[in-house]
Amino acid sequence: MRNGWDFERFGEDIRRTVQGAVDSGDFRRLNQTIQETIGKAVNGFGDAYRQARGNNGREDYGYDYRQKANPDWQKVDLDKLKQPTLYAKTTATKVVGIILASIGYAAGGALLLGLLITGVTTLIIGNNIGMQLALSILLVLVLGCAVMAVIGTKMLGRVKRFRNYVQQIGNKAYCNVSDFANRYGKREKFVVKDLEWMIAKGWFIQGHLDDQKACLITTNAAYDEYKSLMARMREEKERSQSEAFQKKRQEEEQKNRRAAADPKIQEVIDTGNRYIAKLKECNDAIPGEVVSEKISRMELLTRRIFERVEQEPDTVSDIRRLMEYYLPTAVKLLEAYEELDSLPVQGENILSSKKEIEDTLDTLNFAFEQLLDSLFQDTAWDVSSDISVLKTMLAQEGLTGKDFKTGGKR
Repeated sequence: MRNGWDFERFGEDIRRTVQGAVDSGDFRRLNQTIQETIGKAVNGFGDAYRQARGNNGREDYGYDYRQKANPDWQKVDLDKLKQPTLYAKTTATKVVGIILASIGYAAGGALLLGLLITGVTTLIIGNNIGMQLALSILLVLVLGCAVMAVIGTKMLGRVKRFRNYVQQIGNKAYCNVSDFANRYGKREKFVVKDLEWMIAKGWFIQGHLDDQKACLITTNAAYDEYKSLMARMREEKERSQSEAFQKKRQEEEQKNRRAAADPKIQEVIDTGNRYIAKLKECNDAIPGEVVSEKISRMELLTRRIFERVEQEPDTVSDIRRLMEYYLPTAVKLLEAYEELDSLPVQGENILSSKKEIEDTLDTLNFAFEQLLDSLFQDTAWDVSSDISVLKTMLAQEGLTGKDFKTGGKR
């Protein structure tokens, strides 16, 4: 634009102004002169910009360029008119950024040169009030130009990123923040702040970030659908939690009713707790590590068995042999083992008897394991049934592993 915005001529005007002030030693009109020069440059750019717009699609000297480029330009596409505007135009911001950056760098460079020359002159001719004032003014102007340059550069960078974001989004209603970050080599936190600023400034006219700030939603319609989905998910979660709580409470009430209806259940549990305490007592009295491990295993299995009976009182009939024979026998054997182990002389018969008791403890532990497993048989059947139904449903929907592989080969 020869008639408007000429960066080189503008910079040369600034340099001549500064050089003239340095040569004459008169800095009184320096600031006003620079302001006038900047004002002319800005006005020149505006005139050139308007002139350029006048030659792009506007009538010039009675000739309509639109009609030459497209004879059907007056035909309106109603479908396009219905499309919502999703992104603001950033041309004005870009222009302001160019102006600020150009003025900042050009004027800043010239003023910095003047500052250096003034500093050297001060060193040569000596320091005085005039030179101090000149240095102060130049320093302030240089700093001001630096600020302008930084702001302008930042604006241009943000405009460029915005246009990159829009280009990457294309026709999609949403885009993941991680996709932006990976493509442009930025951290996700940086991209989130960038998008938040652009949304606040109205660049994304209908833009929203999701609750986790992990996705940019570009339309109000998509955002409304997202909010509705989140509301349904929260309701479903609350309903599931409520149902789980109600189920647990019902189970507790049912268990309490069973226990209250049959006081023998609590008596069985109390008896079981006494056996557990006796096993622990025997374990503490017998120092051997091998037999102590076996007793600890028996104690754990017994505790789990009675916990299951407490949860499911109907299973109390399944532990009749445990109560009448296995546990009393186990306690007698442990008491005998404790007595044998306390003898000062361990002869062959004593060692053989102790070994026999240890082997019997293994047999009892195996029996206790089988008993505990049988107490969970109904639960295992229910789980197996649920899994079978789930597999059948997945197969019907084509979501089994085999169907995935087959679909992949296609």
